[in-house]
Amino acid sequence: MVCFSASLPFTHVAVREFGVIFPSFGRAIIAGVLAAVVLRITGTPLPRCRHWFRLALVIGGVVIGFPAFSGLALQHAPAGHGAVVVGLLPATTAGWAVIRTGDRPSARYWLYAGIGASAVVVLAIARGTADIAVGDIYLLGAIAAAAVGYTEGASLSHELGGWQTISWAVVIALPLTVPLTVIGLGPVGFDEPATAWISLAYLGVVSMFLGFFAWYAGLALGGIARVSQIQLLQPMMSLALATIFLHEPLDLLIVVVALVVLTSVAGSRRSAIRIALNPAAT
Repeated sequence: MVCFSASLPFTHVAVREFGVIFPSFGRAIIAGVLAAVVLRITGTPLPRCRHWFRLALVIGGVVIGFPAFSGLALQHAPAGHGAVVVGLLPATTAGWAVIRTGDRPSARYWLYAGIGASAVVVLAIARGTADIAVGDIYLLGAIAAAAVGYTEGASLSHELGGWQTISWAVVIALPLTVPLTVIGLGPVGFDEPATAWISLAYLGVVSMFLGFFAWYAGLALGGIARVSQIQLLQPMMSLALATIFLHEPLDLLIVVVALVVLTSVAGSRRSAIRIALNPAAT
């Protein structure tokens, strides 16, 4: 979650300088090259045929879908606004986990998750303009894509391992991401500021690769629906980074929503801990 917190601020910088296509898929090439080296060094065997459909969903969700939709969104909305709206992602991930894996969080858990998600919706409505509303539509696409990618990746991690799952996903996606990145080279002049290239490097090395090592392992170990709620903390960290590095305003409404989200995280985590200690309670 800490690794992912800088994703939207860095995406904002990269999209501003490069356009949407090049950073959205170029980050996957960086991750794919690193993953190919790691897989080669470790001699990791190819996934079996039964794994490929779920790997395709991971690719569509977190390698293609989320980067593309979030890049489009940040053409219309500030990174701070996008970070808070992405606070809907844990509830969406939990819902998809219920459909795909049969995970059954408690009613108390859903109550706190609903409080956090509702606060995010209120912020999106209150801060919305015609332009930001378009960005919100793209953000909803990014949330849906990430929820599928998180759930399928965590499920595969039980069989392949966390780092193996994301590694194979970005490597298998190279036949798609390489031509898409080449298409996106049009507006790139290679004279962009260093901050743009640093942002792209972070997105490829950390957001698209290393961050998933711990994330998929954590989701697999602790339960997708329950562990995903810790990501409600991500908007606060992203907001802080957007304020510090992008000089985006931090008004009272965002602070209030952030506090409500923090409360919902605390409540859902306590609920999850009680369930883990006493499974019969569900």
